[in-house]
Amino acid sequence: QVQLVESGGGLVQAGASLRLSCAASGRTFSTNTMGWFRQAPGKEREFVATITKNIGLTAYADSVKGRFTVTRDNAKNTVYLQMNNLKPEDTAVYYCAASRASTLARVRDLYDYWGQGIQVTVSP
Repeated sequence: QVQLVESGGGLVQAGASLRLSCAASGRTFSTNTMGWFRQAPGKEREFVATITKNIGLTAYADSVKGRFTVTRDNAKNTVYLQMNNLKPEDTAVYYCAASRASTLARVRDLYDYWGQGIQVTVSP
């Protein structure tokens, strides 16, 4: 099993920045690609960003491209999501996820482990 714990969420004003962290523990050697998803009230959980393990390839949802950056520190088993120029529409619960896949993964079903989620609220 792999455990994922998100941190760094909170309430900010539009235009501000936040950095989310996701610490992995357990059988982390079994996972490769990491991802971030988010779910706003009344909406489906949606893809935000993904990063592969070795080369560090990344991919983003169009809605966050140019504002969010995903990185990872394999030595610390931690993945980060730097969120700049936040907008009210970014308000959601953000989830970290881990996949056994080695390629970029934009689809929820490709992920094997999920964190509990953390709230990010952006006020106008």
